[in-house]
Amino acid sequence: MKGSRTRHLVLILGDQLDAGSSAFDGFDARRDAVWMAEASEESTHVWSHKARIALFLAAMRHFRDALHERGWTVHYHTLDAAENPTTLADLVTADLARFRPEKIVMVEAGDWRVQSSLKETAQSAGIELEVRADRHFLCSHDDFAGHATGRKQLRMEYFYREMRRRTGVLMDGDDPEGGKWNYDAKNRGTFGRDGPGEIAEPIAFRPDATTRAVLDLVATRFADHPGELTHFDWPVTRDQALEALDDFIRNRLPQFGRYQDAMWADPDEESDGAQRRHAYLFHSRLSAALNLKLLDPREIIAAAENAYYGGAAPLEAVEGFIRQILGWREYVRGIYGRFMPDYLDLNEFDARLPLPDFYWTGRTEMNCLRHAVGQTLTHGYAHHIQRLMVTGLYALLLGVDPRAVHEWYLAVYVDAVEWVELPNTLGMSQFADGGRMASKPYIASGKYVQRMSNYCGNCRFDPAQSTGATACPFTTLYWDFLMRHEEALAGNPRMTLQLKNLERLDRSERSAIRGQAEAHRRQIESTD
Repeated sequence: MKGSRTRHLVLILGDQLDAGSSAFDGFDARRDAVWMAEASEESTHVWSHKARIALFLAAMRHFRDALHERGWTVHYHTLDAAENPTTLADLVTADLARFRPEKIVMVEAGDWRVQSSLKETAQSAGIELEVRADRHFLCSHDDFAGHATGRKQLRMEYFYREMRRRTGVLMDGDDPEGGKWNYDAKNRGTFGRDGPGEIAEPIAFRPDATTRAVLDLVATRFADHPGELTHFDWPVTRDQALEALDDFIRNRLPQFGRYQDAMWADPDEESDGAQRRHAYLFHSRLSAALNLKLLDPREIIAAAENAYYGGAAPLEAVEGFIRQILGWREYVRGIYGRFMPDYLDLNEFDARLPLPDFYWTGRTEMNCLRHAVGQTLTHGYAHHIQRLMVTGLYALLLGVDPRAVHEWYLAVYVDAVEWVELPNTLGMSQFADGGRMASKPYIASGKYVQRMSNYCGNCRFDPAQSTGATACPFTTLYWDFLMRHEEALAGNPRMTLQLKNLERLDRSERSAIRGQAEAHRRQIESTD
């Protein structure tokens, strides 16, 4: 391209590392160039976990190198440990003036903030911006709009069935494989007193020179950010992601369904290997690679489906896993695309409290939160029940501002990209959208945590108690939540049983619970 004007400047964002991206359709290596950038703003607009920053940067650099091997021109901005803060908009603006491309091409961003900023940047520069559909997903925005049109309520289950019919995944003609659409009832197993037993530890990827350089950069440039880098072993290339997929399908998928909601932690003296096995249990550890687009959802679904038809995994495990990808993942993207940007400001219960400080430190007497938050800070990972029914549940019951909860989830998990994290947090976890996404608030007392884990075994709080010195804060806040929102919840048929149980509390019990809940909130505020 020396001596000639760039035709298309193809913008590739950090979560768009897909060699088959529509952004590359018609790419001409003689006239076009790829543009990528490490902007510090993307690590600081929420105070991101060190491992999350490192994962994005390492994967981006490896993807850049893969494009170079094709002989393509890649204009790539790397972060320096000492340079001034940078934004994507500023970096793009400078290079548009430098290269003066005829057109900017990109796949739609997974973050409304980023897409809006880039649109404004292109308009200011007077250069056309072509935003292409992201064919990584199985359901387009138009398809989701068609599904939503005419429905009074959106529900994942009906969307999921539609996607099964459309794709033919786990279908026997017009009927679902096995005669049922989902096998959730078989996928709520607990480990019992003896724990999960032998678990194949997920494959680990030792950092190469490129990744080690990133880890050094992050440790220096983002030293005051939360989390650790000691255990960083995530897949950062396409080949590694495929190895991780094969490892899960062979070693953990067969037990995934039954134990997908279970949680487990041994005493603090457990080895690093045991800590790692108990952090991931039978989960796939693929969400980060999938959300960076190192993996395509179709190949993951096909691998799981083949495991079932080949007799390597039971139907309930395969269906439960596929439902998360073909169902939930596509559904939450549809919700995000349909309701943003207003969705970000929804707050159904008018929750206003700040996020407790222990979400950033893990220092709390509540054993379940200490384990879930501690694991998050160590690995940048917690599975969906730890997120929904431990860290998310506590924030909901306490009355934390849902936007603060969202920003924490976006910051601390390596797989967090806003299109998938925001609806899961505001909609499912915090019910801040009033039911646009889920049919009811996911609330429970401490007894749920006790049933699904061993967290309560050595905790000083008793899940059966709602008042008194040993009362479990989850149980206290559960009843307090029902009392505070009794009128609003009365119209929800899925809350009928819980509200009937509330009716059994007499006036003195209600007063004592309210007092204990307020005392707990004051204690949390005083320790922040």
